[in-house]
Amino acid sequence: MVNTPAVVIAAPASGSGKTTLATGLIGALRRAGHTVAPFKVGPDYIDPGYHGLAAGRPGRNLDPVLVGTERVVPLYRHGTRGCDLAVVEGVMGLFDGRIDENDAAPVAEGSTAQVAGLLGAPVVLVVDTRGHSQSLAALLHGFATYDSEIALGGVILNRVGSERHEQVLRAACERVGLPVLGALPRMTELSVPSRHLGLIPAVEHGAAAQAAVDAMTELVAAHVDLAAIAGLAACRVDAPPWDPADEVEAITRHADPGPVIAVAGGVAFTFGYAEHRELLAAAGARVVVFDPLRDGLPTGTAGVVLPGGFPEEHAADLAANEGLLGAVREACLAGMPVHAECAGLLYLTRSLDGHRMAGVLDAAAEFGPRLTLGYRDAVALNDSPLWTSGQRVRGHEFHRTRLTAAGPDTAAWAWRAPTGETVREGALVHRVHASYLHTHPAGNPAAVTRFVASAAEYAAARADA
Repeated sequence: MVNTPAVVIAAPASGSGKTTLATGLIGALRRAGHTVAPFKVGPDYIDPGYHGLAAGRPGRNLDPVLVGTERVVPLYRHGTRGCDLAVVEGVMGLFDGRIDENDAAPVAEGSTAQVAGLLGAPVVLVVDTRGHSQSLAALLHGFATYDSEIALGGVILNRVGSERHEQVLRAACERVGLPVLGALPRMTELSVPSRHLGLIPAVEHGAAAQAAVDAMTELVAAHVDLAAIAGLAACRVDAPPWDPADEVEAITRHADPGPVIAVAGGVAFTFGYAEHRELLAAAGARVVVFDPLRDGLPTGTAGVVLPGGFPEEHAADLAANEGLLGAVREACLAGMPVHAECAGLLYLTRSLDGHRMAGVLDAAAEFGPRLTLGYRDAVALNDSPLWTSGQRVRGHEFHRTRLTAAGPDTAAWAWRAPTGETVREGALVHRVHASYLHTHPAGNPAAVTRFVASAAEYAAARADA
């Protein structure tokens, strides 16, 4: 299998326009006849949704922190099957990643620079040029020379104010020997609605999301040298493609076909990785997606996955589906394995912003003023359908809700906070593992196998009853 060449879209800082540029570039390259594989560096769930609309195939994540550096290239090769080009959108600034005061390496773990280095792919720097003039040359010189392992292939000037402004900026780029691959004008009318955790997910935004992607595509097609971008792309490393069948352990199936795993979807549960369903299926599960806003539990469900999302935006409609709330509560009480992350945790509480939820967990939840964000090195406190006691797992928190009036449910995780205190988080009750912590299944395939095996045991026990 020949490596699919890639180009990495990075920036000096957040807010430079990476998502607009990357999404538009994916769409424009697709219109030009390329089959484009879209990727996002880091744990972000929202940007890949727009990438997927532009590419016509799932957007995927490359996160060395959550999956390990050894899996980045294999996951890349898995996601680029059948493609002739890949676009990788970076996270924050080029060299920004997980903050570790004890690490003096120039490339932070989880940074765009680290992923570009792992792939051996060139970086295109998107610069928000508002307020920039000749001094842009100094900024570009710094980024080009900071780490000799990172190949800076060119610059895209974003939000250019005028023809004269563009001339000055191009001259600055020429002084440091970096080609200008595009210059996009300021366009205040081009925007995608956002909320407290970033952009509104594409699946929620519906037709307006597609219209926004089309507008980004038109903008990039008109102002970026697509042929130069495609000619610059490369991937200079090699590894076998990631294969979910190779990652999961064989399980003893109590029925053929395997147990039904119901995965919540729809507009309230949009935070998931494509590899999760692939691993579930490889482990022997029959994966059925359902929408908690309007559906019941799928027939024959033996395990439930409640991923992240924005339940606080849909709390009233979730509460209105009383039949599903009751079915989930009864299933949990009966010992069905349930994996709930963030939004799933909230769905299992007594109430969310005053709206009745499933009542499996002895806690209420409410939207709060404080954003909780960051990677966590967590330890499982007890055995569960996913983890064994003492197992160490890397995860990521990303929410503005909080639990209130929490009861004595057994905590799921413990980790050391930056302040040095020990944090106990999440809940284990019945066969339910519920937590704010997002994990990447590709980094923890044994947990997926364990969950499917638990569901198979549950299905067999019900069949024998």
